[in-house]
Amino acid sequence: MTIATRFAAALDDVTARGPTGTELLPERLARASAATLGVDGAGLSVVDAAGRRIPLGSSSSAASCAERLQFTTGTGPCLEAQRTRQPVFAVHADLHRRWPLFAELLTTETPFRAAVALPLREDLAGAGALDLYFTDETAVPALDVFAAVAVGEMVTAELTEAAVWSDWPAERGPDWLHGPEAVRRASVLRAAGRAGLALNTDAATALVLLRSAAYAAGRSVEELAEDLESGRLHIEDVVPPRSA
Repeated sequence: MTIATRFAAALDDVTARGPTGTELLPERLARASAATLGVDGAGLSVVDAAGRRIPLGSSSSAASCAERLQFTTGTGPCLEAQRTRQPVFAVHADLHRRWPLFAELLTTETPFRAAVALPLREDLAGAGALDLYFTDETAVPALDVFAAVAVGEMVTAELTEAAVWSDWPAERGPDWLHGPEAVRRASVLRAAGRAGLALNTDAATALVLLRSAAYAAGRSVEELAEDLESGRLHIEDVVPPRSA
């Protein structure tokens, strides 16, 4: 059975069992990718033209958590793959050596001990990447890299086809850019913008401050942003005013 046939069968199986909806296509593709490649988790994300990292979908809650941890710390193999446009292979020791904050949280909060990040062909939404996660680092050398790259190409093709055959406003983008994980990340970007105004700084600097506050509190930056948006927290509770 060819890689394309295996991926198509996995995607059909995932689609038959749900979830449905165009906005959840990346989640189905992540699940199909994990099943086809025999890995323990998979996630899809993209960095858009404005440099914003948008999670598209994950194969499991643990894979979704791993993505949030990368975003919270601002480091990790997927960010590296998106920045360099090169594949990144990292077993447990590599993670701790190259991205110690991320590795510490990944070990504590997920079962994963290794990761492979593959850049996807740049297309409609920007620079995408496919993250593959492993609970056993010895499985990394056994990964069929050719198959993984092929799956990445098929993922890109599925997303492109879904965008081509649907109507969407140019300023909004296709529906699969607005799944639950992307919506949650948007709240972080809004919080960073408002924090920047309150702190008289730019949104990028405010995001760094929110990341630091989230890490110090042992939370994800999404959780912090949701509390700021709801009014349960105020920016001065998260980032104390600077002394005069």
